[in-house]
Amino acid sequence: MTERSEFRLTVSCPDRLGIVARVARLIADGEGWITEAAQHTDTEAHWFFMRWVFSLPAGGDGDLAGHLRALANEFDMQWSLMRAQARPRVVILVSKEPHCLTDLLARWRSGELPMEIPAIISNHRLLEEIAACYGIPFIHIPVTPETRDQAFLRLQQQLHVLDADTVVLARYMQILPPNLCMEFRHRVINIHHSFLPSFVGARPYHQAFARGVKLIGATCHYVTQELDAGPIIEQDVARIRHDDQVADLVRKGRDVERWVLARGLRYHLEGRVLTHGNKTIVFD
Repeated sequence: MTERSEFRLTVSCPDRLGIVARVARLIADGEGWITEAAQHTDTEAHWFFMRWVFSLPAGGDGDLAGHLRALANEFDMQWSLMRAQARPRVVILVSKEPHCLTDLLARWRSGELPMEIPAIISNHRLLEEIAACYGIPFIHIPVTPETRDQAFLRLQQQLHVLDADTVVLARYMQILPPNLCMEFRHRVINIHHSFLPSFVGARPYHQAFARGVKLIGATCHYVTQELDAGPIIEQDVARIRHDDQVADLVRKGRDVERWVLARGLRYHLEGRVLTHGNKTIVFD
């Protein structure tokens, strides 16, 4: 039997008649077998989104990519074609809180998250030992009000050296500069310890406690120049009792943060997240 390779195709374009049929014909002409298919139309924006997984004979992706480029010109289409087994290079940024970092590393070690981790970068040294336990290089880039510009220039240079595909802010408590957000548009993922858009900024659990909420949550989103306002990938909540204190909210919130960040990152790594404006389509 001819050796085959599995690929993942994502498509985003104005909605019109014949998109699915034309793409399917290109894959069929290349002797492709579609194994997973999901599509969605935003009827208000008149925009079409698609994610397919399929296999091709070895070397067949080159011809398909050429045909897709021609089709993209015709349909004003944004598209991405990647090997389904690709392992993006993910650089994790942390500060002092270890819970999201340790959860991601455990899921990575078990094979749940298909990625490579070339380095962990932090503005503190408190989590360096965790990185060492997993054999991952740890880079310390301190950030102070006086050295902020130089620190983020060094951070951006390190991301280039590490050839980062994706950056994860696993409770990295610094605001990234606009130029870095623009360069890594839709490639910087943050976990915010609140159910956005409510309780933005610092101390959200204290804000929630003061409001007497019955649900707290966490939000995984792409980072943009506007603080805590990027496209949302995943959210979840935990129920709060009337006798819970701030420490209980923090404890419950940390669990939600772990789950939400892990799911959001996995969706991103598997090409399940497509963006349009400030909205996301997540083919989970």
